[in-house]
Amino acid sequence: MSNTKDLNGRVAVITGASSGMGQATARLLASRGVRVALLARRQDALEALADEIRKAGGAALSVPTDVTEQASVDAAAATVLREFGEADIVFNNAGVMLPGAVGAQSSAEWEQQIDLNVTGAMRVIQAFVPQLEAAAAKGKVVDLINTSSIAAQYVYGYFAVYSATKAYVSHLTRHLRLELGPKNIRVGMIEPGITDTELQGHFTFQGAIDWLANARTSIDFLKAEDIAEVVGFIVAQPKHVNLQQVVIMPTKEGI
Repeated sequence: MSNTKDLNGRVAVITGASSGMGQATARLLASRGVRVALLARRQDALEALADEIRKAGGAALSVPTDVTEQASVDAAAATVLREFGEADIVFNNAGVMLPGAVGAQSSAEWEQQIDLNVTGAMRVIQAFVPQLEAAAAKGKVVDLINTSSIAAQYVYGYFAVYSATKAYVSHLTRHLRLELGPKNIRVGMIEPGITDTELQGHFTFQGAIDWLANARTSIDFLKAEDIAEVVGFIVAQPKHVNLQQVVIMPTKEGI
């Protein structure tokens, strides 16, 4: 079993930290001695979370960031470096899920998914990989974890764009491991099934809203805290252990 005390002093950058999996992961890592940099657009939510973590004895930095703007992400990276030093954990987690019918869905919805889930993820990688490389060169344990989805593996009606963006993230992760692994940077992804977060609250397509309501009658959805525990497990592994792909499913989903 990994020793969570090994996390003391590490520096984590968490995107999408204002809610859901990012928020839960920030709380968990901070409770285990990690200094957490909280990145998201909602400054009020970030500051509330940072205050909560500090009151519990942890170290947190609120860094309002829009991952759809490279300048915003670059500025966040500079802030983290100045305040905490080089990040050695990046949880690349910001994303949006907007199911809809191809040909009928507004261009704004499918463009938002691509810009946030694909281009936004790349902006974070581009901005923070230099810090990860520098930390690894100093002999530190270093992790880059991308949030994908079980939708990257399977076909779901009306989730074509979302699923495609997550397939991008999953395959990108495999390639990044090939590039960054030789530099002692562990690269992995989590692929959760249905998780109870704010994402579902953004749905506008009635078919998906109805499907979700029906699924709740038979499936105990994953909680954000379940995902956080998995992220905590990944980063606590010995330096030579890289969990490349972790699929996390509700027990009754897909059966």
